[in-house]
Amino acid sequence: MTTDYKAYFESLREQHLDQLKELLTIPSISALSEHKPDVAKAAAWIADALRTAGLEHVEIHETKGHPIIYADHLHAPGKPTVLIYGHYDVQPVDPLHLWETPPFEPSIRDGKLYARGATDDKGQLFLHIKAVEALLSQESALPVNVKFCIEGEEEVSSPNLPLFLQDNKEKLAADVVLISDTSLIEKGKPAISTGLRGLCSLEISVHTANTDLHSGTFGGGVPNALHAMVSLLASLHDEQGRIAVDGFYKGVPELSSEMRAEFEKQNFNEEGLRTDLGLDTLYGEEGYSFVERTGARPTLELNGVYGGFQGEGSKTVIPKEAHAKITCRLVGDQDPQDMLDKIERHLHSHIQPGAKVVVKPMEKAFAFNIDPSHPMLQKAADAYERVYGTRALFTKDGGSIPIVAKLSRVLSAPAVMMGFGLPDENLHAPNEHFNLENFDKGLLTLVEYLKMI
Repeated sequence: MTTDYKAYFESLREQHLDQLKELLTIPSISALSEHKPDVAKAAAWIADALRTAGLEHVEIHETKGHPIIYADHLHAPGKPTVLIYGHYDVQPVDPLHLWETPPFEPSIRDGKLYARGATDDKGQLFLHIKAVEALLSQESALPVNVKFCIEGEEEVSSPNLPLFLQDNKEKLAADVVLISDTSLIEKGKPAISTGLRGLCSLEISVHTANTDLHSGTFGGGVPNALHAMVSLLASLHDEQGRIAVDGFYKGVPELSSEMRAEFEKQNFNEEGLRTDLGLDTLYGEEGYSFVERTGARPTLELNGVYGGFQGEGSKTVIPKEAHAKITCRLVGDQDPQDMLDKIERHLHSHIQPGAKVVVKPMEKAFAFNIDPSHPMLQKAADAYERVYGTRALFTKDGGSIPIVAKLSRVLSAPAVMMGFGLPDENLHAPNEHFNLENFDKGLLTLVEYLKMI
């Protein structure tokens, strides 16, 4: 007799939502030290949920930061092993006054569950636990071998997970890494990400005189740190929107006709986006559409520029220093350290006379890419089609999840990113939420996928 999983999940829906709400009340903010006990509490909650679901060998591994949880169920000889990755830590909630309801008091409005972590990533991780629980409950066995690796530091760039991976390669060995931390293209239109951009970031400081100077007494006769900074930053792009750093595009693959066709299938409404954002025009590297620019091309973006007098009124001063923060999104085989080195050389060679530039490297992460023809991805698309009624498109996401490339490389396993969020669910922002339509369909899709592979 075939189990009706739709009826099963419907019968337990309120119970499952109450459990998820309980998890969402825990303020597991990994970036803030005062919430370290809350992060530990969330780890314990997840471990208990895994045990209840029927997982075995549930372990909480302490690290120099926050705990990593492991669990498995390995009773399907000859079948593939699936490593399910997720994270239980969340972003800070500022600005608090913009939340319509308190971020750690979950509430349902208009078919959406509002709370910090609802979509990123507690809600999506919860789907995997309940999908495994359903299979064990209804069939007393899993169709595949399953392992869980769940961390509490994804929102702070996973500083301790890489060492855990290296030290536990055999324990974590798998045929596929399954992750739900991305989104559909739009409501009812599922997507499987075949690429995530890598990352490198840096801070720049420009220094001139040893003190701020009066602009009347010294103006026109000494270097101005702000002038030097503005000129330096302007040198980083050409008039066609390309990055003007020598060698920056080394390792960047040209878009294949097949990949461009996948982008076109999204039917992205650039004019609608322009209108929604109140812009006169979109902007970027010439020769590429918006989805190509944001998913498959590298970037160099200014995140902050500051210096000199910024208070109310006027102060006629020549500032002695200026600062800027830069983030680059990387694609293909771009090496983040190589990119940082090239940018630093560019900055030193383009600084105005009389000014000095100091560069502080920050984050580094490689890009992730996978061939969409891989059987594990094709089966994921099949699973989406069975539940959503439409086959998932293969996309490339502009964001960075650094640990995905690390997981895939260390374990030599393909990473399948089956997201159930939506782009407008305010992850990292006030009023984060999870559409319950995708909560329901996500459970069914994951069950289908685990039964297919």
